[in-house]
Amino acid sequence: MLVKGIVPRGYCKGVVRAIEIAKKQAHQTTPVYILGMIVHNQYIVNALEDLGIQTIDIKGKTRLELLDEINEGKVIITAHGASQKVFDKAKEKGLEVIDASCLDVIKTHDLIQDKLNEGYEILYIGKKGHPEAEGAISIDEKRIHLITNRDDLKTIDPTKKYVMTNQTTMSLYDVYDLCEKAKEILPFVEIEKETCTATKIRQEAIKNIEDDVDIIFIVGDPHSNNTRKLASIAHDYHTCDVYMIESIEDLEIEWLKNKRHAAVSSGASTPTYLTNQVIDYLKQFDINDSKTYQKPIIDKNKILNQKDA
Repeated sequence: MLVKGIVPRGYCKGVVRAIEIAKKQAHQTTPVYILGMIVHNQYIVNALEDLGIQTIDIKGKTRLELLDEINEGKVIITAHGASQKVFDKAKEKGLEVIDASCLDVIKTHDLIQDKLNEGYEILYIGKKGHPEAEGAISIDEKRIHLITNRDDLKTIDPTKKYVMTNQTTMSLYDVYDLCEKAKEILPFVEIEKETCTATKIRQEAIKNIEDDVDIIFIVGDPHSNNTRKLASIAHDYHTCDVYMIESIEDLEIEWLKNKRHAAVSSGASTPTYLTNQVIDYLKQFDINDSKTYQKPIIDKNKILNQKDA
């Protein structure tokens, strides 16, 4: 099978930084916890647990509430960032705080705080319940408004002045649409788009996949917002089959029947090792040769390898 590995793909700088920070805490005598998933990929979470670093992640609980589960040791703030309230509470509990927040997320938090200090309210484009959005909104829950779709804009008071910004992993096309709509209906709105560069160029690469590709694979964890956005963009801009898979284990042979040209990309928190397994497997695959059907075994010791693709 002809296979195109979409470039760039895989780890962004924020993910590399977060994983490296976490790895330095391996096998400590003091308990080490991560407040939520360090990045949204279960393979990475499992690999870190093998190093003695426990992830505290309970569905429906905020980062502030998750701190109630930790009473001693060190706590790592994930790449998605957290509000000052989380840092303060952790320190009040006597925990050592290790900040692995993505620098782009910190930049957005600083922007929000600066604009709040200037008297603006904030329109924050994000995904409800996502830890990055949670961290941003909790800076000031009264003056920061979560915008998930156009309908949310109808509830906004048009007489106030706003700055509109966004979760760094949102679709740049969705962000553009919501910003244009906000400019139509809100006379006092300023736009500060904060989609990170890694997200932008990965999304643009997916949009620009060649028309002769007849199947697209996006490798990544279903928890990952940026991975889901890549799959969504692939569906929106291409008529071929699109599949989002966590790893080679999810790939179905049936999908490859009558397919000749595949494209493969992955979310910014997907280990390059897992993506390369999919690419290598497809390259050797021949629908007429059952010997090529056998899938490789995932070596968990290679999950934390830090490589960009």
